[in-house]
Amino acid sequence: MQAINPPAPGPSALANLIDDDRANSRFRVNRRVLVDEAILQLERTRIFEKCWLYLGHESEVSKPGSYVTRSLVDRPLVLSRDADGKLHCFYNVCTHRGAAICRERSGTQRTFTCPYHAWVFDIQGNLVRMPGDDSMPSDVNCDGELNLRRVERMESFKGFVFVCFDPEAQPLVEYLADAADYLAYVAEHGPQGMEVVGGTQEYSARANWKMLSENSVDGYHGMSTHSTYFDYLRSRDGTVLKRPPGGFGWTRNLGNGHMVSESLGEMAWGRPYARWVPGWGEESRAEVAEIASEIYERLGQERGDIVVRGDRNMVIFPNLVINDIMAVTIRTYQPTSAGGMHISSWSLAPVGESASSRDRRMRNFVEFLGPAGFATPDDVEMLESAQKGYAAYQGAPWNDASRGMQKSNPTKTDELQLRTFWRRWHQLITGAEATDELLQGP
Repeated sequence: MQAINPPAPGPSALANLIDDDRANSRFRVNRRVLVDEAILQLERTRIFEKCWLYLGHESEVSKPGSYVTRSLVDRPLVLSRDADGKLHCFYNVCTHRGAAICRERSGTQRTFTCPYHAWVFDIQGNLVRMPGDDSMPSDVNCDGELNLRRVERMESFKGFVFVCFDPEAQPLVEYLADAADYLAYVAEHGPQGMEVVGGTQEYSARANWKMLSENSVDGYHGMSTHSTYFDYLRSRDGTVLKRPPGGFGWTRNLGNGHMVSESLGEMAWGRPYARWVPGWGEESRAEVAEIASEIYERLGQERGDIVVRGDRNMVIFPNLVINDIMAVTIRTYQPTSAGGMHISSWSLAPVGESASSRDRRMRNFVEFLGPAGFATPDDVEMLESAQKGYAAYQGAPWNDASRGMQKSNPTKTDELQLRTFWRRWHQLITGAEATDELLQGP
């Protein structure tokens, strides 16, 4: 009988999955890592159980008694806020017989009642009532053993809530490294903070999860894959985006596998906060200018330029993307198999922005970044096409990510950002020591 879980590759096989030949400016990834279920099992234990993972935004549980339920790599969780304003995160698993204690995606309530045997837990996860407790010892839960189990680690940074299943993990702010600065930029868009707008957009792709980490910061594919979008902008606004001979923008290794591709004032689309384009109509120009003026007054010229004129796509390793481009999008993706993933995305917006600004933001969000927008269907099509090709990996075994290895300042159309991801991935999968020599470089 065939084993359910295939055997994991040995240490020598794992070491050879990445060809990082810096002397000859060549970087290759063996396509086996995108099709092998045994490698996915290693990723579950060595990456997803060890790294900080994005769970949600504080604005989603802004009221006392509010909660959201999420699943991170098959682990069901509840994020809640109690009457004192404190956040809690616990497993959505009854301590009696294991049923889900909360079956709604979100809401506001004082207690959770398990539908199986009607055990009741409060918003902090404490067991407060069980039917037939006269059949149990009077001190049955004096040590809290029957309270809902709290997730091993939970921390929040600038409103972004992360969890980690490793109780010995480094503090979140250390894990974020230089990515913390970019989350701070996003949090500074609005003078009253930021909030998630509406619900969750969800879709799936028949492609390996790591491909979306690559795709999200890959500026090389934009002009070809998304040509229809640029044709749309050309017809609507009369703007033309041409790729300079040496590329445009820049990329940065942010530490711990996090990376960003960014530019300043080079892109053709509008930013609600706050770069006007003709397609928004002349009547909106004054409001957008007023928004920009407030940002510069509040943040100063340098940080103001980043918010008003900048565009950036950031990946926080392993599976969080912040698209701060024509709108601000939070996107996560969970592996469902070696060749499949489930994707969730949320629109993030300044608290208290005007109805007209919110309308421009949401139109920008759905027309490019949404599941039915110009970009996402294009990207899913390309990722799924590549995944089909990887079935032939034994005959054509390598993906190349060498662009820009000879440059001192790689651009968005180079591939430093991809190499940053893969070096961190390889270090965690093989258990190698995380030295600067291993994780940095061209």
